[in-house]
Amino acid sequence: MKEFFNVETIEAVLAQVADFPIVDTEEILLAECLGRVLAEDIASDVDIPDFNRSTMDGFAVRASSTFGASEANPAYLAVKGQISMGVRPDITIGPGEVARIATGGMLPEGADSVIMVEHTDILDDTTIEAYRSVAPGQNIIEKGEDILKSEPALPCGRRIRPQEAGLIAACGRTMVTVFRRPMVGIISTGDEVVPVNQVPGQGQIRDINSHSLSGQVLEAGGVPVTFGIVKDSRDDLMERCRRALQTTDMVLISGGSSVGARDFTVEVLDALPDTEILVHGISISPGKPTILARSGHKPFWGLPGHAVSAMVVFAVVVRPFLDRLCGLSQTTKKFPVQAVLNRNLASAQGRVDYVRVRLFESDGTVMADPILGKSGLIHTMVKADGLIAIGMNTEGLYQGSVVEVIPL
Repeated sequence: MKEFFNVETIEAVLAQVADFPIVDTEEILLAECLGRVLAEDIASDVDIPDFNRSTMDGFAVRASSTFGASEANPAYLAVKGQISMGVRPDITIGPGEVARIATGGMLPEGADSVIMVEHTDILDDTTIEAYRSVAPGQNIIEKGEDILKSEPALPCGRRIRPQEAGLIAACGRTMVTVFRRPMVGIISTGDEVVPVNQVPGQGQIRDINSHSLSGQVLEAGGVPVTFGIVKDSRDDLMERCRRALQTTDMVLISGGSSVGARDFTVEVLDALPDTEILVHGISISPGKPTILARSGHKPFWGLPGHAVSAMVVFAVVVRPFLDRLCGLSQTTKKFPVQAVLNRNLASAQGRVDYVRVRLFESDGTVMADPILGKSGLIHTMVKADGLIAIGMNTEGLYQGSVVEVIPL
């Protein structure tokens, strides 16, 4: 077992992400894929679009027939016909000719652009005048301009949003191979913790962490599996940990990671078969007494009992490990929001301080207002829009500093 509370840097902890395997895959219906992570590269079976198509209601034309056209000197063009939707046109457009076309219609042979109907006047059934010129390719989408046949359209490891689902549909896929949602076991510990539906007695507190951590797991694409509250009993905790490891891909214990005679997490982890404690202590505040272990091939976390500490550690440290289990590629990370700090903020050296902030706008500038409070006060997280990190070699930040806010 590692020396007790031999703290590691955040970077050293995150460097171990790649040591854990990704979950296995499954095939699901396209209609069910939103929020899932692709486990395959997606390519189209056709060019998208598979024809030159109009992006405007107007007239398909050879651009050269409109060169020099203006309101003072319109181009007079012969109407050769009308393009029907959903079929290949059976007409060819020559010099000085046009054909009526609707948005999405297929350009006839010979046409290379579309004149917007707003830039024309209809003189009779066979003639229009155009008082704007168009360039080749204007107001059309060319064949394969969106996606080329057989070229990668979406890479493995991307989370599927509505736009990705639309692209997959355009590629003709009704079934998609995705990574299975990781199952994350959540255990709350402590004699003082009681169920939510129970009125706390003196010295007791309702089980906040099972619910806040479950929400964070869901937001990250995992499936939370709660294993209830375990009192301060080594045997009970051992039994609950064994059950969680049998049925889930990652385990989170909240409480029991700090220094104390009644904290059994380290002892239980040390006793579990094929389990190694990798980290006991991270140079982070809040959340210093965090534990990371590997049980078999599964990450096992001991999180602080304070609600804010547990949520901050999850957001900053645990989430990248869960992203790894989900199969997410590195290119799908969220980027922080830049804001200006609205007050001086002190910090202790030797650790990274994560401070909750509220965002607001002042004279067109996004401002970050620190929300100070102890790590057991859940309302401070409710008020917060994100977190800012103060580096371990920094004594604080001055008012007016540009900071990066990690969204919550």
